[in-house]
Amino acid sequence: MTLEHGTPPPASGAWREGDAPGHRRFADLGRVDLELGGKLPNVRVAYETYGALNADASNAVLVLHALTGDSHLAGPAGPEHPTAGWWEPLLAPGAPLDPADWFVVAPNVLGGCQGTTGPASLAPDARPWGSRFPRITVRDQIAVERVLTDRLGIGAWAAVIGGSMGGMRSLEWAVSFPEALRSALVVAVGAAATADQIGTQTAQVHAITADPKWHGGDYHDSAPGEGPHIGMGVARRVAHLTYRTEIELDVRFGREAQSGENPLRYGRYAVQSYLDHHADKLARRFDAGTYVALTDAMTTHDVGRGRGGTSAALSTITVPVVVGGVDSDRLYPLRLQQELAELIPTADRLYVIRSPYGHDGFLLEVDAVTELVQRTLALSSGVDVRESDSSVA
Repeated sequence: MTLEHGTPPPASGAWREGDAPGHRRFADLGRVDLELGGKLPNVRVAYETYGALNADASNAVLVLHALTGDSHLAGPAGPEHPTAGWWEPLLAPGAPLDPADWFVVAPNVLGGCQGTTGPASLAPDARPWGSRFPRITVRDQIAVERVLTDRLGIGAWAAVIGGSMGGMRSLEWAVSFPEALRSALVVAVGAAATADQIGTQTAQVHAITADPKWHGGDYHDSAPGEGPHIGMGVARRVAHLTYRTEIELDVRFGREAQSGENPLRYGRYAVQSYLDHHADKLARRFDAGTYVALTDAMTTHDVGRGRGGTSAALSTITVPVVVGGVDSDRLYPLRLQQELAELIPTADRLYVIRSPYGHDGFLLEVDAVTELVQRTLALSSGVDVRESDSSVA
C-alpha cells in the first residue's frame, strides 16, 4: 500500500472508547433485536446536533450519511474528527438547514466506526466486537434511529434527508415510520440493490476479507500497519471508480504521469496516485469491519422485502417525498430514481441533478442539492412547491 503520509495507518481508524468526543453526543439505547436474527445487548449512538429544538419540537431535521460518512455534518477536521463536515454548505447561515431555524441531528449509523456501536466497538466482555458483530440491515439502522428519535423528545421529524446509503435509510423511514416524519428527501439511490451493485459491493467485501491481516475480522488490537489496509484500499479504489465518471477522470487525469514518476519504469499515472491517496486517507479514518458490515447492509437493501414487492411497499408511503438523481451516476443510474418517482404516490416527479461527477454529484453539486432540501422542507410545512421554477431539471 502506498503511504501518502509516510507512516503506517492504525489497525483501525475507528473512534475508540477513551478518545476525545469532540462534538459527538452519545445515547445508550439498550438492547436491539435484529431483522435477520441475533441481537445487540446495548447499542450506543453517536450523533451531532446543530441549532436548537423549538418549543413544540417541530423544527427537527434528521440528516443521514452515506457509506464512509459520519455524524460530523459541519465543522472543521481536527484531532477528534478526522474529516471536515461533509455537508457543511447546507448548514451555513442563510442555507436551507440554517441552525438559526432548524434543529439538525446527524447520527453515526449502526455498524459505523465513529462512536456508534459497530465492529470496532467494545462488546460486553470489553473486547472489540470484531468477527462477533452480527449481520445488520438498513431496517435495523433505522430502527435504532427511531429509538433515538424518542430519546430526543421528537414526535415527528420535519424532514428525513439522505443520499446514497443515507437515501436508503430515508426511503425506509418513509415506509416504516410515516407517523414520525412530515417529509423525506431521497437522493441517488434505488428501491433495492441491483445485480450490478451487489456484484461491485461483493467484490469490495472480498478484497477486505481476503487480506491476510483481516484475521476473520479480529484485527482491532493489532499494531499500526497490521490492519487489513491493503484489502480496504483495493475496495476503496473500486468504489471510488463507481462514484465518479469516465469522462471526468479522463479530462482530469488522462494518461498523465504522476509528478516526478515514470509509469514505464514502475512509477504511477496521475490517476493511480489519486486512487492511492483516497485508499490511504480512508485507512486513517475508517474501519475495515465497518466497511464490510455497511456494504453488506447496502447489498441486502430491498424496500419490498416481506412487503409484497417494491410496488406494494412504495405505494404505502403517505408523506411527501422529493426524489433526486444525478444524470451521470453509473452506480445508481437515473432509471432507479425514476422508478421511485413513479411508484411513490406522494412524489410528484424526478428531480435531476446535472453533474459531470457521477454518484458523488449528490455531495458536490451544492446548489442543486440546496434546492432539493428547500423543496423538502417546504413540503414538510404544507407548501406546494411542485410547480415552482427550478434550476434542477
